[in-house]
Amino acid sequence: MGKTIENINRSLEPVGKNPVIEVAHLQKAFGSHVVLSDFTLNVFGGENVVVMGRSGIGKTILIKCIIGLVKPGGGTLRVLGQDVLSLSHHALDELRTRIGFVFQSSALYDSMTVRENLEFPLRRHRQKKITGTIDSVVREALRNVGLENTIDMMPSELSGGMRKRIGIARSLILKPEIVLYDEPTTGLDPITSEEITDLILELQKTYKTTAIIITHDLELARKTANRIVFLKNGKAWAQGTYDEMLNTQDDEVKHFFKK
Repeated sequence: MGKTIENINRSLEPVGKNPVIEVAHLQKAFGSHVVLSDFTLNVFGGENVVVMGRSGIGKTILIKCIIGLVKPGGGTLRVLGQDVLSLSHHALDELRTRIGFVFQSSALYDSMTVRENLEFPLRRHRQKKITGTIDSVVREALRNVGLENTIDMMPSELSGGMRKRIGIARSLILKPEIVLYDEPTTGLDPITSEEITDLILELQKTYKTTAIIITHDLELARKTANRIVFLKNGKAWAQGTYDEMLNTQDDEVKHFFKK
């Protein structure tokens, strides 16, 4: 058993009454390498949960399990009331229209314009009803990230920060209920990182989303997290507010959060 931070959840009031993500005793291993051994976490509606921990410890694998990109070896996983592990391919595809995934690399298609990159999920998920024309929806998404003027540009013409913003716009274009962010500020300078952090908060208000944010960026965690979960030994080793994590007596967590 890992150390826990005593009474750390007393100050944490759920944003919503019911969890929209329920992870219980999740397990995942690659051969003899155990990534998740007994990971349990509930995320409530409207909540920002930041997951932190050392590199290569399984943070990205966790959110890939949540969206069904990686199949866990055991445990239970419910998202928006649905048992992810028992869904058919079609049902999983439908569930994914309600979840935005922001990849660390932005994952834009280099051969497509910005417009075409944002149109792609709209055309792929035709069953998802949208309000307005495809062009108006694309422009709205770009306007919300402050980049409507890039609509006919190629990804190669964009800066790293602009590519991150376009990636976020594409993940939000179907107006998902949940957004999963994988290292949204990695590789960015401090000013651009701050802009992306502020954008995440602004878009949460606009789209009323619930989010899991994977990051090593302490300032991003401080500004966005309702709750921080520290992943160690495949478990939710400790959790609490930013200040509680910063002031904990747990040596492992203290070392990670020290300035």
